[in-house]
Amino acid sequence: MGHSQAEKANSRARILKEAAEQIRDGGLESVSVHKLMRSVDLTHGGFYGHFASRSELLAQALERALLDGEAAARSAADPGKPRNFSTMIRSYLSRTHRDSRKTGCGVAALAADVGRADHNARAVMEVHIERFIAELKRALGTDDDKQAMVVMSAAVGALTLSRVMTDTKRSDALLRAVRDYLLAFENAK
Repeated sequence: MGHSQAEKANSRARILKEAAEQIRDGGLESVSVHKLMRSVDLTHGGFYGHFASRSELLAQALERALLDGEAAARSAADPGKPRNFSTMIRSYLSRTHRDSRKTGCGVAALAADVGRADHNARAVMEVHIERFIAELKRALGTDDDKQAMVVMSAAVGALTLSRVMTDTKRSDALLRAVRDYLLAFENAK
């Protein structure tokens, strides 16, 4: 007896959820089809009933991981405060965000992996990068791509580097320095 379409959709959703969690935790290369399918109680052979290739799986799971990160950022925002440039930067370049490796910004967590990935994965992340740039432009009240690109690069870079550092005080200093610089940048415009 074959699986119903609802069962197949449910299995696919479980595969993508697990793969997205693995990607957020260990990067793109951490996903093994065999181990992934075993972790969701499905057979390795059943994988191809859901995806044409590992590349297709990774692109779709990456999309899910990035959307999950964006949803976490929205839910972490204080609903009582407006989402302006200052609140975005203060939240993004914070200890809390730095220490939330599995649930924080997927761009910062996965950019190096995706930069080495195939076209499909890079295209998925590119959409999220462009969305972040557009959000920064709105927050800055500008149509200038350059300003938003510089701010995004500084914020993502600072968050990424702060996560590498083992000296918490030095990591905090890095976040604070870039946060203060970006907030001063906004005030200087």
